[in-house]
Amino acid sequence: YTDRLYTWGLVAWPGVKHIDGWDFSPVINKALECPALPENPGQEILTGFGHNAVLGVADKVIAAVKSGAIKHFFLVGGCDGAKSGRNYYTEFAEKAPMDTVIMTLACGKYRFNKLEFGDIGGIPRLLDIGQCNDAYSAIQIAVALAGAFECGVNDLPLSMVLSWYEQKAVVILLTLFHLGIKNIKLGPTLPAFITPNVLNFLVENFNVGPITTVDADMKQMLG
Repeated sequence: YTDRLYTWGLVAWPGVKHIDGWDFSPVINKALECPALPENPGQEILTGFGHNAVLGVADKVIAAVKSGAIKHFFLVGGCDGAKSGRNYYTEFAEKAPMDTVIMTLACGKYRFNKLEFGDIGGIPRLLDIGQCNDAYSAIQIAVALAGAFECGVNDLPLSMVLSWYEQKAVVILLTLFHLGIKNIKLGPTLPAFITPNVLNFLVENFNVGPITTVDADMKQMLG
């Protein structure tokens, strides 16, 4: 595929055509010459459950919680990576009881977002909120539910199980701490910057804990 490779700027490679200046017409012309990619339809998945969509049916969600149809919410999301141990999140989603709802976001969701989870009274059991920047939506949903039930976010039947990898995830984690969110499970390994002293502070003030096994963690979360 060397005939379809081009370099530009400071990057160059022997045998690969280099674009000088800002004239990208060789790249465009080559793209037009190439045959179109064949149709390859994949599995359809349901997405788009940002806070506006979820709060638009908040009355149904609240009614399902009050009736006992929905017993618990899990927020399972975060970063993905190649390091072993991240199959924990797939197993966690698979083992979530049928009367629970899984909210997910960021690239960690690709571990399980193609699985079939069904629904509870028409409410999908898997709510794909979006990517990591959509953590704002997850927070808004939690805050709205807390307001509806006249309690704090930490008093909701909600557990957060987050996967760590990217540095930018620190901002999201710090935002959750700033909002006073507690009892977060974090894994598969803790961020390198969490020294023993920092970890002790987070445990004492926010009850942060590392993931262990799915069965043990889920038993703890569901009481």
